[in-house]
Amino acid sequence: MHQDTENITAFIKAQALEMGFIACGIAKADYLDNHADRYNEWIKNGYHANMDYMARNAEKRSDPTKLVSNAKSVISLLYNYYPEKTLPEKDNYHIAKYAYGKDYHEIIKKKLWELLQKIEEKTDTTSSRVFIDTAPVLERAWAEKAGLGWIGKNSMLINKTHGSFFLIGEIITDLELNYDTPVRNLCGNCTKCIDACPTNAIIKEGVIDSNKCISFWTIENREEIPEKFKDIFKDNFFGCDICQDVCPWNKFSSPHNEEAFRPHADLFTMNKEKWGTLTEEQYRELFKKSAVKRAKYKGVIRNIKFLESKK
Repeated sequence: MHQDTENITAFIKAQALEMGFIACGIAKADYLDNHADRYNEWIKNGYHANMDYMARNAEKRSDPTKLVSNAKSVISLLYNYYPEKTLPEKDNYHIAKYAYGKDYHEIIKKKLWELLQKIEEKTDTTSSRVFIDTAPVLERAWAEKAGLGWIGKNSMLINKTHGSFFLIGEIITDLELNYDTPVRNLCGNCTKCIDACPTNAIIKEGVIDSNKCISFWTIENREEIPEKFKDIFKDNFFGCDICQDVCPWNKFSSPHNEEAFRPHADLFTMNKEKWGTLTEEQYRELFKKSAVKRAKYKGVIRNIKFLESKK
């Protein structure tokens, strides 16, 4: 049944919040010219390191109609992953907070599909798709365009109410909806994220050189970690939250309500000594269905050995 645009837009946002998303914004599915130019420049400069997949599908990244026929709207949604209790830091190696629990891809994708189903039941959409970090979509650009925050100096999307410890999902649809407007960048003169990065990976405002990024080296990289990084990884063995932890806007972060994101209980008992003797069986138990599986056991052990071999 066709509804008017205003009612449909309100319905989508209300359903999103009811399903546990912390924010929902909608942008017109136009060509992302400015973001596309910046992204292409980033690739040209080799800042994507050896993540070759990021250099592919340039047209799809900037033009949503290449992903969804006759696309009219991009619905962006934020899903909180800030933990109620962080894992012990003293005498311990660190895991990025987004990877504490189960892999977010399946959890959020399921919610996006459920939301899309509700939208399809309510409207006459004929062409829509959901996306969560596994397709050529510039998530932060669309979320910024939809008024959900601004892209900070650490390249993260920052929301005035929620900080930046959230994941971004999209629904691209042929529905014509009411569109939100971008908000002002409120980073001001703050450079805390730039100053805190131990590898100087934030080379200029909003630009990360993956060749220097701890997250790249401990997750995406399959080679040995270069010796030049010894002593400066700050005990991070899977991902890195340093630039987010120091961001003043994250004082507004509040704990998530997602049971699947809660860490395995045994992770609270781990320390450097235990990580140093981690068996593959223990790894499988600790990180069952976890995003840490992306690095595989071999990668996790490589990272731990690298941290153990400080100068």
